Amino acid sequence: MRVSIIGAGVAGMTCAVEFAERGVATEVFERADSFGPQSCSWFAGGMLAPWCECDHSADLVATFGERSLAWWKKRMPTLDQQGSLLVAHGRHASALVELSRRTTRYEWLNANGIGELEPALGNRFPKGLFFKDEAHIDPREALPCLANRLASLGGRIHFGASGSARPEGDHVVVDCTGLAAREALRELRGVKGEMLVLRSKEITLNRPVRLVDPRIPAYIVPRPNGVFMVGATMIESDDSNRVTARSVLELLSAACSLHPAFAEAEVLELGTQVRPAFPDNMPRIVRRPGRVYINGFFRHGFLLAPAFAQMAADAVLTGEPCSEVAHEDHA
Repeated sequence: MRVSIIGAGVAGMTCAVEFAERGVATEVFERADSFGPQSCSWFAGGMLAPWCECDHSADLVATFGERSLAWWKKRMPTLDQQGSLLVAHGRHASALVELSRRTTRYEWLNANGIGELEPALGNRFPKGLFFKDEAHIDPREALPCLANRLASLGGRIHFGASGSARPEGDHVVVDCTGLAAREALRELRGVKGEMLVLRSKEITLNRPVRLVDPRIPAYIVPRPNGVFMVGATMIESDDSNRVTARSVLELLSAACSLHPAFAEAEVLELGTQVRPAFPDNMPRIVRRPGRVYINGFFRHGFLLAPAFAQMAADAVLTGEPCSEVAHEDHA
């Protein structure tokens, strides 16, 4: 069997590695010239947080996310598993309590406990939720890492190529092109996400921190050398050409609300991309003759892609249907 994968974002690259590890001749076609900002994956937070995400997603996110976390741990040497921390200012404490009722695998922390985990946040928040089993990775390291893994298994990536060849015989095409597949997957819609990259020598965080705020929720993900990625916007829009002033203001306000030192941070980057999503915000595996579509990851690309890659490989190699929860469609 031979598999051609279209798209070198996180969905395409995890699929490529999964098939190659099972001994399948695998190649990836990516229309861009390299990994970069043309992909949603480039602007992702890289948080592997299945229990945090239960707050506003189906319980299946935790099930698939835990499976994906195990997949990343075996393949990503720079994965950082120091957990996730959720905090809220006193006036929003009730939102934190409500969130705790919709998820699992956490422990409550008081102000002293928060300060022990994150000294920079000591005495700033009265309570927090700590998810010790969660992790995060840097997407801009993860994609080349997967490419190296693929190459070590004999697979290839063709940049600047559309991969439009039709499948023949035992050749299967796996389409991971996001919104570019909307003509075939008509329920797909675009959800715009915007992010900031800041640099500050005045604050240190050891793990992703999420600010629970009903008006301006945000997450801040630490990167090496005093760099932080700030995100959380979700806008129903297909416009990936501009970052709005409102979003910049909201993200900066959230960062400063977490810690005032961010007011003096250097702005390194503004970025935006449009993420593909189905009406229920859950990914789907759609099988058609000779072609498999894996799409609709919404804001959960790095969290869910490995689990869906495993299910897709199982289905293609065995001929058996995918699990019902994968939303398989033979239309």
